[in-house]
Amino acid sequence: MKITSPLMALVVLVGCSNGFLSAKTDFNDVGKAMAVMLQNKHFAGIEFDAELSDQILDDYIADLDPAKLYFTEGDVDGFERKYGGEADFRLDELLLEEKGMEPAIEIYSLFADRVRERVTFVENAVAKEQFDFTEDATLMRSRKKAKWAVDKQAIQEVWRKQIVEELLSEQMRREAIQRLAEKQGKENPLLKDGKEPREAIIQRYQRFLKDIEGADEEDIASYFFSAVARAHDPHTDYLSVRQLERFEMGLQNQLIGIGALLQTEDDGSTKIIGIVVNGPAEKQGELQLNDRIVAVDHLNDGNLVDTLHMKIDHVVELIRGQQDTQVRLKVEPADGAPGEVRQIVITRDKVDLKDEAASAEVIKMQQPDGSQRTMGWITLPSFYLDFNDGNPSVYEDVRKLLERLIKEGVDGVALDLRGNGGGALEEVRRMTGLFIGRGPVVQVKQGWGAVEVKESSRRAPLYNGPLLIVTDKTSASASEILAGALQDYNRAILVGESSTYGKGTVQQPMDIGRFFKFFQDADRAGTLKATVQKFYRVNGSSTQLEGVVPDIVVPSLTDALEIGEEYQDHALAHDLIAPAKGFKPLERDGLFINEIAAKSQKRIKESKDFSYVREDIARTMERIEKNVVSLNREKRQEELDDSEARRAARNQERRERYAVVEAEDAKRFSFYRLTLDDLEREVLEEVDRKRDAEANMRRVKDEVADLDDTPEWPSGLDLVKRESLSVLSDLIAKTVEAAPVANFKKEESAQAQ
Repeated sequence: MKITSPLMALVVLVGCSNGFLSAKTDFNDVGKAMAVMLQNKHFAGIEFDAELSDQILDDYIADLDPAKLYFTEGDVDGFERKYGGEADFRLDELLLEEKGMEPAIEIYSLFADRVRERVTFVENAVAKEQFDFTEDATLMRSRKKAKWAVDKQAIQEVWRKQIVEELLSEQMRREAIQRLAEKQGKENPLLKDGKEPREAIIQRYQRFLKDIEGADEEDIASYFFSAVARAHDPHTDYLSVRQLERFEMGLQNQLIGIGALLQTEDDGSTKIIGIVVNGPAEKQGELQLNDRIVAVDHLNDGNLVDTLHMKIDHVVELIRGQQDTQVRLKVEPADGAPGEVRQIVITRDKVDLKDEAASAEVIKMQQPDGSQRTMGWITLPSFYLDFNDGNPSVYEDVRKLLERLIKEGVDGVALDLRGNGGGALEEVRRMTGLFIGRGPVVQVKQGWGAVEVKESSRRAPLYNGPLLIVTDKTSASASEILAGALQDYNRAILVGESSTYGKGTVQQPMDIGRFFKFFQDADRAGTLKATVQKFYRVNGSSTQLEGVVPDIVVPSLTDALEIGEEYQDHALAHDLIAPAKGFKPLERDGLFINEIAAKSQKRIKESKDFSYVREDIARTMERIEKNVVSLNREKRQEELDDSEARRAARNQERRERYAVVEAEDAKRFSFYRLTLDDLEREVLEEVDRKRDAEANMRRVKDEVADLDDTPEWPSGLDLVKRESLSVLSDLIAKTVEAAPVANFKKEESAQAQ
């Protein structure tokens, strides 16, 4: 877990509780057990030595203070002398001696002291100093590569500039929102909180301080052990009991809880910003959006715990519990009088996260000759699987969706893996078989060198028609296995950003408590999620670092950002092994890549929206390269005016063009919703994007976001999706065109025999 800024935390109420707070577990025992496990289990077999000690220390300090705004050079030098690679008490040795929590707590305690000092400085400066924003000074936009401030005076100068920047940004942000509201004849939503910029900034940092001070020993252990783990590679991690429950919820795509989305407010309360449709909270009926939780009775036994200014994951843990048990919430109702409170009792139950489940659309597209082309679009957010009973299973869900798409008579299918960070490896093996039938899917290499080939066992593919895969820089791990396999087999055309994420490693969660002695309390020992394998494509190439490069690359703003494995510390290397035995790709010519890619690049080159993307890429790269922000209001106003003028011109151009496109789309496209709840419908319903957006969760309306007058994508088709449909349409056309020739060749071959 990284503490990066005093921003609001956002979580879903999830999981089953193993008991709340006040753990008896000795985290020094946890540290030693985890260190031994890393030595014996990690893929790279990294030695616990002076170099690793330095890495752990650097990572722990960087996790606590990534922008170098709290510690000074003297603080860091002191830690290095005491616990670094040349110290008498190195971190790696202290871990193995069951003393790891001593430096962890000492460093965290000093961090908390420094946060108090900086927050006090902010309070005094913001409240007392006068700021006219006429100084011709600048501030580093990113302090990732900054040096540590040499002393207290130097860091206070950094903070003085930081305060000026935040006050100026907040003031100009509020003025911009006021202008937008006036232009649209709406009330300024920021007037409702009644806070001035100075008050908002002070409260923001006070909230951050409360979070830091609210950390218990388990939190500190989590921060420190995560640094120990990630010093081995970016995806090896320590998961506390709280974090493990969230991790398992993500894999299982379901939870036991009340079915609500929470957000920490600056005043210390916990606000309800989302309620799951048909979840326990909605069925009970009393809890409403914008209600604020101020206390929780975990067992509904009369023991209310005040949650004001409590860390949000602690609030979540109070609310969690076993299925069919009750929790009592003390809330300040959104529609109540000032000071009014209510107590609401909700019975916990299973909640399916339908927004995170696989879903699909049937898209019918009229052709110039009057014929109709039908395409299926499957959206796959993650590779989820409940390892306990196999339900839910993303493979089963995609299989069902695919069967219904086939029933609908689709001419081609697109599989959208954008934003899919991976999940269960087993589900990839099975899912690939839906499109290739039997054959090797991925190779898995152990730390000692042994290689195992994972194969699909399906006798024949479920779907063998034209196939498109859509990826982006955040498509990772399992997504890269699926995309890479289908590309290697020449089974699909890949469209997407310049590459996928580049995570080619496999992690295995291991219960640390299993390695405890019988008399040690392992109740809250947590879990080590260690990298134990690397995976390779069937052609022998690792996806590590390099990812999967699409056949057709579309411009994206992520090209200007440091997104991907290559930008992570301690990433493992890319390498090659032999191709998998039995790997027999289809003919590459069957995808008509050259001709289809040429058409796509022509469309992209002529696209006004893609030209905007290219402009934004260049502008973002220039801004990142300069890495400075002006503290002069006049200069900032010039920059803002330029940005607003560009946005206004673009929006005007888009509104006019999109109106034409929307009218053409109405004649050309029809969209039909296909969720897992729609599988048995005799006739699929047409897509209603506004209605469908809240089909699974009701959310608080963001009134500030609603002021954004940027026109929505015509027909709900973002740039990449629209272009991908065109590519799929071209693939379908070429496949149909080539079919008679292919059939003739088959008949000719049969006659020759």
